[in-house]
Amino acid sequence: MKKNHRKVIFIASVVLALSIVSITAYGADVVTPNKYPAKPIDEVEFYGNPASSIASGVAVPADSAYLFTSGTVPPLLNKDGKTVYERYGDTKTQSIGILKRIEADLKEKGLTLSDVIYLRVYLVADPAKENKVDYQGWFDAYGQFFGTESNPTKTARSTMAVAGLVSSDWLVEIEAVAVYPKKE
Repeated sequence: MKKNHRKVIFIASVVLALSIVSITAYGADVVTPNKYPAKPIDEVEFYGNPASSIASGVAVPADSAYLFTSGTVPPLLNKDGKTVYERYGDTKTQSIGILKRIEADLKEKGLTLSDVIYLRVYLVADPAKENKVDYQGWFDAYGQFFGTESNPTKTARSTMAVAGLVSSDWLVEIEAVAVYPKKE
């Protein structure tokens, strides 16, 4: 019985050691990224499914200058409004107001919305929509500014629901990252 016991322990040890080697080899492939693109890029490149409203990724040339906006919040529509919707509007209206603010801010810095490569969007639940996040309102607003005939850019983007923003009237806050175009 002792021989069989030792044999089982030996076999188990060999199997465990081979498993560790296999996992380590597999893990090495995962954590060793390709450090450089196959060819240097001279301009911003957007990647992803052409049918998607957003890019799956964006590559930026090494010597590019970026502009990061702080979280931009909706403009006040009516300070005397009795409800959130009278003061700031619904998610779509707030999103449109924010994107217009970002567009104006970019213009002051010599940029346009077509220079935006990434958006981070924070949404909160809308009390008028059964306390659910109005993702569609945001998507509709985004679609008026990006992936259009006048601005075919489709940004990389993260959209997330959060518990709250600084003002309980705000349903959305947006951060943008833009890249200055190369001067010729």
